[in-house]
Amino acid sequence: MTDAGDLALPSGYTDLLSELKNRVRAARTQAIRTVNTQLIALYWSVGKTILERQAVEGWGSGVIGRLAEDLGAEFPDMKGLSRSNLQYMRSFAEAWPAFDPNVPQPVGHLPWGHIRTILDRRLDGEARDSYAAAAVQHGWSRNVLMNMIMNKTLERTGAAPSNFMQHLVAPDSELAQQVAKDPYNFEFLGLSGEVAERELENALTSRITETLRELGPGFAFVGRQVHFDVDGDDFYVDLLFFHIEQSRFNCTKGLCGLGQEFVLAA
Repeated sequence: MTDAGDLALPSGYTDLLSELKNRVRAARTQAIRTVNTQLIALYWSVGKTILERQAVEGWGSGVIGRLAEDLGAEFPDMKGLSRSNLQYMRSFAEAWPAFDPNVPQPVGHLPWGHIRTILDRRLDGEARDSYAAAAVQHGWSRNVLMNMIMNKTLERTGAAPSNFMQHLVAPDSELAQQVAKDPYNFEFLGLSGEVAERELENALTSRITETLRELGPGFAFVGRQVHFDVDGDDFYVDLLFFHIEQSRFNCTKGLCGLGQEFVLAA
């Protein structure tokens, strides 16, 4: 087998690799934006339907509650179909009655959590659009957006952006990161269980890793998801570390010897 490090690369390979990396990043960013835009369009259409039914048939909160139960039964992985979220969808459609997913608008590029934050502050139409556009242009996280609204930043500075289409969400901004990790998007795609498990493992093992490092001398962290081949079967150890005793007769928590390997696995 040829060692990749010994392979003679053609001229221009480095530039080509850089270009392909950029293509992959751009495609991933576009895919994330597309999923988020589709979700926001769905939520607005649901909210618009609720508004119309309330106006024509006098739907009350009881009907919306039943609708949430029935939708939840059909799509159990989508926590975004709860009664409270349906109410937010209604408020969304009411706040942006002219929203059109086929016409670029700042609010269509925001994660659902950002939109809920704007709705909670009960701003007027102009202020809603201004803060939505600013969040897209500057890549604000939800907490930054909330603080900006609470401090009336745009009202005081008069710096409402108008060219958001030239400043779409930067791939490295906090907003882009939140869009990529938005649980509503994962639920919309039916990935919530898998993603939740992975996120939980990462959170737990990261905390355990930091704890082990605080134990001091004698503990050596080997790695996460360490691969073992046992009689042709693949096994992955969540956490692997090595502990070296300072003395043959020095015991730690009942474990003695010159050296011990410890494996922590799920």
